[in-house]
Amino acid sequence: MHRKHLQEIPSSSSNVSTSFTWDWDSSKTSEFLSGMGVSVLKKDKLGNENTPQDLLVSSPCPPQKRQKVKEKERDFVIVRRPRLLREAESGVSWDALPDELLLAIFAYLPLNDLLKVSLICKRWHRLSFDESLWQTLDLTGRNLLPGVIGQLLPAGVTVFRCPRSCIGNPLFKTSKPLRVQHMDLSNCTVSVADLQSILCLCERLQNLSLEGLVLSDDIIKLEELNLSWCDFTATHVKAAVNHVTSKVTQLNLSGYRQNLQIPDVKTLVERCPFLVHLDLSDSVMLKPECFQYFHQLIFLQHLCLSRCYQISPAALVELGKIPTLKTLQVFGIVTDSSLQLLKETLPNMKINCSHFTSIARPTVGSKKNHEIWGIKCRLTLRNPSGL
Repeated sequence: MHRKHLQEIPSSSSNVSTSFTWDWDSSKTSEFLSGMGVSVLKKDKLGNENTPQDLLVSSPCPPQKRQKVKEKERDFVIVRRPRLLREAESGVSWDALPDELLLAIFAYLPLNDLLKVSLICKRWHRLSFDESLWQTLDLTGRNLLPGVIGQLLPAGVTVFRCPRSCIGNPLFKTSKPLRVQHMDLSNCTVSVADLQSILCLCERLQNLSLEGLVLSDDIIKLEELNLSWCDFTATHVKAAVNHVTSKVTQLNLSGYRQNLQIPDVKTLVERCPFLVHLDLSDSVMLKPECFQYFHQLIFLQHLCLSRCYQISPAALVELGKIPTLKTLQVFGIVTDSSLQLLKETLPNMKINCSHFTSIARPTVGSKKNHEIWGIKCRLTLRNPSGL
């Protein structure tokens, strides 16, 4: 039987069983689910592989119930058979279903129910954590206890959306690289050590948003990076600049006011010569002297310097000498009259065409549309009160 899964991103594995391992301990698993705000099923013998079948088969047969009828209808007897017994007599057995079919059924379950069925028996536990079911995951605004991240991300997650969450120690039981390619940790509460333990395993990252985070000196290697408006001191900024690699082509370092200096721009350009999109907005210490470094970026197409108040409108004309530059955002620097003059002076450049940067900024999701960079997350926790 061919296996068919409903998923947004193709799986790189064709095996039914996943390499993800989770020690079977029903009590610990229940605590883990409760820590995510998921109520657990009442259970008896979870160690039995045949639990699902036992739920359908009843032995011995319970006595049939007779319903009282009116006197004139005494010749008729209404017999009600238990629902589970009727299903068993029809020959339905969960144990008879192949793994492929169970996986296809599990693919329709929301995250809350998928976590619940993992407690039914060992077989269902193994299948419920098959990597084909966990490719996209949304845990927005959750209080994730220690061990939660370490259990879920190795399950094959490639898209992880977790803004505004409180993340505990991941406690990874594996040192193998994770499959995560797109990750949003904006405005999360997480210690520097715990964040580093997550990022050091994310070798396949393409998009990462750390907007609003406290970060130390280790920056992961990826092409698109958003480090805007973090609680960085000048020391943090220097450490970040010194550890961004040449692979980065889109970088958002906006919001650092006095903490981003001209020498930092020089170091940044030297380390990231392939930058295409750079946002240094709200860095009030930058002056026209830093323009000489922008000229060294031979691939630079988009530059944001909004509210860098020490840069005058007249000085911006020099940026027109960068042949690759297509857009320039300088909100707060130029008035309406000077903006019109600047546009006439630089006719081949779009100026102040967008108020918001798109560098490593995930798609804004809602309760009905959980997306990250245009990718919809299938697994998302519903409000625990709705269980």
